[in-house]
Amino acid sequence: MKVLKFRDYLVPLVLAGEKDSTWRLFDDKDLSIGDKIELQVFVTNKPFAKAKITKVIEKRFGDLNDSDKQGHKKYNNDEEMYAQYTKYYKVPVNPDTLVKIIWFELETA
Repeated sequence: MKVLKFRDYLVPLVLAGEKDSTWRLFDDKDLSIGDKIELQVFVTNKPFAKAKITKVIEKRFGDLNDSDKQGHKKYNNDEEMYAQYTKYYKVPVNPDTLVKIIWFELETA
């Protein structure tokens, strides 16, 4: 099963349904619509939910629109967003960087 990891502070938002998408650079898992995934806490690798990917698109950061950003962390401006992803991935991120946007639905028991 494919795995997506989330920082611990995001876990409650995911479980509450407030966060239902994630942005990833350099997708080495080939995440696709219909994939069943395990959601884990980033630092501990502890599973906290299972989900199904419902939508996937890839575009440049500079082309993101409000619809793409729904269900995701809000940033004050694009520069803050680029700085955050530069920190996460340890490579420069700018408007031309490709991002994969993944929407998911939590599976119920």
